[in-house]
Amino acid sequence: MKPPPFEYFAPRSTEEALSLLAEHDEAKVLAGGQSLVPLLALRLARPTALIDLGTVPGLDYIRRDDGHVAVGAMTRERAAERSDVIASGVPLLADALPLVGHVAIRNRGTVGGSAAHADPSAEIPAVVVALDAELVVASARGERTIPAADFYQGFLTTALEPDEVLTEIRFPVPASGTGVAFEEAARRHGDFAMVGAAASVRVEDGKYADARLVVMGVSDTPVRCREAEQALVGASAGSGAADEVAAVAAQQLSPPSDLHGTSAYRKHLARVLLRRAITRASAGGSQ
Repeated sequence: MKPPPFEYFAPRSTEEALSLLAEHDEAKVLAGGQSLVPLLALRLARPTALIDLGTVPGLDYIRRDDGHVAVGAMTRERAAERSDVIASGVPLLADALPLVGHVAIRNRGTVGGSAAHADPSAEIPAVVVALDAELVVASARGERTIPAADFYQGFLTTALEPDEVLTEIRFPVPASGTGVAFEEAARRHGDFAMVGAAASVRVEDGKYADARLVVMGVSDTPVRCREAEQALVGASAGSGAADEVAAVAAQQLSPPSDLHGTSAYRKHLARVLLRRAITRASAGGSQ
């Protein structure tokens, strides 16, 4: 199918992009286009204007600042995947990125585009939630920072106002001794995952000192497993805690059923994948 008619704009600055967004009530921002273009083709999205951020300079960068790694919203997923700064400063993101689609998708897709699109089965939003990242957004009215816990509000729905653009994501650098892992199950490599699990854990003196656990594909947003995190902290590493905690997390979930799997099947996947993620993260607890 062909997309519905729309005006196309290629701004040359962030200010121009924000001005255009303020002028057009039903505009959409084009970041990488790997999610929006298919929606346009299927006429599931019908914007009156398309504002292409690909022509805006200064939004594609990766830098390590005080205690965090700042990733510009237009940074290509493939560039982040290959970045030494990401590998050392945001290892959970580095572990998740190779699971995003295929290389051709990651060559065009952007970190900010995926984060703002808010697909509950996507890897980057899950990492954002797991690490308590901060999302910097801008409009013609000014700039504000939104905590990850407040950013995702529902299926393809975020705290972004209609005239706002995501410009940067700030990922905190994990403490020394932190291990991470991202696991998922998909019908075929490159497909959206049916269920995925992210784990970031820190072990001190043989016990879990910190845990961040997220499951994706089981709700309309990534699910932070806070009860399971609390149960893991203080437990002995390698004592079977991973299986017990994964069971606690899965018990709290109510995933939907569809033609690819029942709710019970998805709960089972969540338990298995979270156990694997915790186990692998525990074994790799060093930066």
